[in-house]
Amino acid sequence: MTDLLKEILKINQSAASIDAALLVLRVTIGILMLRHGIPKIQKLLASEPVQFFATLGLNERNSMKMAAFVEVFFSSCLILGLGTQISVIPLLLTMVIAAFHTLGSQPFDKKELPVLFLLIYLTLLLCGSGKFSVDYLLFGLK
Repeated sequence: MTDLLKEILKINQSAASIDAALLVLRVTIGILMLRHGIPKIQKLLASEPVQFFATLGLNERNSMKMAAFVEVFFSSCLILGLGTQISVIPLLLTMVIAAFHTLGSQPFDKKELPVLFLLIYLTLLLCGSGKFSVDYLLFGLK
């Protein structure tokens, strides 16, 4: 019985499966963040006034510009696996600001999404991009 249970619950932690998991994580989280950044760019290009959080001494428009740039540019780098461990730093900082500064006084359910993004970015910062990335193709970096 225990052998059957061990076989059913066997965890495959080969290097290839870890690299595949990092690829799925990078691409998925990158696409999800693009879904937040692209609408910000569209709002900035529209003629309506910007309604966004003024943070870190920036006005609403400049704060939105910075968030949009970080969310689109660095998420695109993340999807490609280009400079992954550097690219996640601005994304991680954006989520720290969103969760603990901008939404600091809100209940946790309002902060939950930025915290989840933050934890995924922290994982990618610690693990790198894996073999299925531009980093690995260019530099042999995982």
